[in-house]
Amino acid sequence: MHPVDIVLIDLDGTISDSSPGMLTGFRKVFDRFDMEQPSDESIRRHFGPPLAVTWREVYGMTDEQIVVGLEVYREYYHDVGMFENNLYDGIPDLIQDLRGERVTLSTATSKPEFSASRIIEHFGLREYFTFIGAADLAGTRDDKSAVIAHTLENLQASSQTHSIVMMGDRRHDVEGAREHGIDTIGVLWGYGTAEELSTAGAIALAETPRGAGDLLLSR
Repeated sequence: MHPVDIVLIDLDGTISDSSPGMLTGFRKVFDRFDMEQPSDESIRRHFGPPLAVTWREVYGMTDEQIVVGLEVYREYYHDVGMFENNLYDGIPDLIQDLRGERVTLSTATSKPEFSASRIIEHFGLREYFTFIGAADLAGTRDDKSAVIAHTLENLQASSQTHSIVMMGDRRHDVEGAREHGIDTIGVLWGYGTAEELSTAGAIALAETPRGAGDLLLSR
């Protein structure tokens, strides 16, 4: 295999555990509409896709409720919730090791660019990322394939010209990357499962960031 040139990295469930702030944000939305409050584990299982998709498909919210729900969620999350967030052990070392091997790094997250940029800066990692690939607040670029297309355009790269790998914890990462001819290493320290990632077509699974680094740098 060719050495990897570019690694696209999901944010929630891959770089950091953002569940504390996201759980509170979800519960504020459910409170707003007097909805039943699921368990933390039940909510956490649906982290990954855009909020509007999860709320519509999992919780049956209407388009009107989603518009209001996003306002409620973002009012809390942008000021407080995004910082209720913890880097996974080993992620700083992985990022530094990849950059030490001259691998270009970019995020590829369905989180809005405003939030993604602030979180990466909060953790002191911005200098390692060439680009912050993320969704937009308007919702015109929120599914993973669209985020990756936007990211590749800004990196002036494609699977035909560069060796690119996606790292992510949910099937949406695998499926979105595949649409651009990109393989995905599924990570098992996030919100997805080995079965989900394998079924989606991840080329390999990593139990730890160090394991992911070994897979990436041995290509």
